[in-house]
Amino acid sequence: MPLRRSHDKLADLPRDPRADAYPMPPVPYGWYAVLRSGELRPGKVVSLHYFGRALIAFRGADGQAGVRDAHCPHYGAHLGAGGKVVDGAVECPFHGWRFGADGRCTHAPFAARTPKVSLGGFPVREHSGLIFVYHGPDEPSWEVPDIPETAARDFATPIDDVCRARIHIQEMRENIVDESHFHFIHGQSEPPVQELRPDGPFAEVRGRIHRRVLGRDINNTFDVFMYGPGVMVVRVLGPVLSLTAVALTTPIDDRTSEMRMLYYVRKPARLPFLAPLLKLVFRAEALREVREELRIWDHKIHQPRPVLLPHEKGIRALRRWYAQFYPAAAND
Repeated sequence: MPLRRSHDKLADLPRDPRADAYPMPPVPYGWYAVLRSGELRPGKVVSLHYFGRALIAFRGADGQAGVRDAHCPHYGAHLGAGGKVVDGAVECPFHGWRFGADGRCTHAPFAARTPKVSLGGFPVREHSGLIFVYHGPDEPSWEVPDIPETAARDFATPIDDVCRARIHIQEMRENIVDESHFHFIHGQSEPPVQELRPDGPFAEVRGRIHRRVLGRDINNTFDVFMYGPGVMVVRVLGPVLSLTAVALTTPIDDRTSEMRMLYYVRKPARLPFLAPLLKLVFRAEALREVREELRIWDHKIHQPRPVLLPHEKGIRALRRWYAQFYPAAAND
């Protein structure tokens, strides 16, 4: 089960209205993971809320996942509030209309012929133990590649951590190229040297982490692979701890974003039974640092033209790459 943790909202700190003001649209175009595969069991309807919309997810008769708008076009009932799956279609609890995973109406009681209406929804892909949806004006022109660690036996079951913050998801992504914060939040002695290499909707960042954990010096390389605005895979390699972090960032509405982190710790080759201990150590260190970032994110404002030091090149580079996921008018 995911760890859904609360964090200090600093309720006594007045919120500056600029903290909710962003010049870019709230939902960049791209793929987003909305569920882990195991969370969508056959015969069940799961209610979701992303992109400022009420949504439902269910599996059709063939087992394929569908993610559709939640409200019935007949009379507006929420299909996740009492709806059920019948013969691979979701049935409205109010009047019994049914809709397949592709959104099309398949049955309407007392109708002479089935109405030609559909539930809105999204293109869906399922792999790597995740259910992805594509948000954009057209059909997707690129795909999120498989993440092999999610099914590899030499990795332990993941630590699943879900958080929400009052921040645009672009700023969540900028965090990985914010060189200086690695010292103040993550305990690195100096800002890492990084280089962002863009490749269309993909980008790669390589760097090195040097810090002390439990009195030991840890010197690990990390490779970051970005797949559009909502999916990032970070592979950390080192002599003591190696892991793959799958970072999933998804807009909930125009003010709030979700970050789901799946941490896959590699089992030590000669001592695989130590994997649970490594997970405990990592959980204690990493999740505490994530909570520190969340407290900051909840109250920071967006700086369109931040005052950056000469070594802080990553944020500008990432913003140039990230701009492709917005409508052209938003970048004018």
